[in-house]
Amino acid sequence: MRGGPGWIAIWALLWALPWPGLAQAAQQEARLVPYRVEGDGIPQPLTTVAGDIARGRAIVANRQVGLCLLCHAGPLPEERFQGNLAPDLAGSGARWSQAQLRLRIVDAGRINPDTIMPAYYRIDGLNNVAPAVRGKPILDAQQVEDVVAYLRSLKEKEGE
Repeated sequence: MRGGPGWIAIWALLWALPWPGLAQAAQQEARLVPYRVEGDGIPQPLTTVAGDIARGRAIVANRQVGLCLLCHAGPLPEERFQGNLAPDLAGSGARWSQAQLRLRIVDAGRINPDTIMPAYYRIDGLNNVAPAVRGKPILDAQQVEDVVAYLRSLKEKEGE
């Protein structure tokens, strides 16, 4: 007889066991691509694949992935309720270089220790991280490059 209360207890026990493959996968997820900060930027891309502007725009607009619009406004007229706590993203490509944008996304605290912006590509030295996401960056290396490509494409403020 499958599916009785006994099977539930067995599945619960199996689910709780440490599975070497799962632990190894979790460790691999936590490995970040090494990068070097020079001055106020990270000059080298985190990936060998160029960032994609459309994917970057989607990440910025997505309120479950990037959460950028919680604090920033941007040239995304279809998105309502944009933030005003941080700089407007419009014109960011004219204000900052790729290297500067990359560092601001990877770890804005390196530029401004008092920033409220989260470190999107850091896993060490963080406080109050939920157990389900502990040891995982908010964005992976390719997503960082995609967001950099999108922000770099924003050369003018709206209305200019």
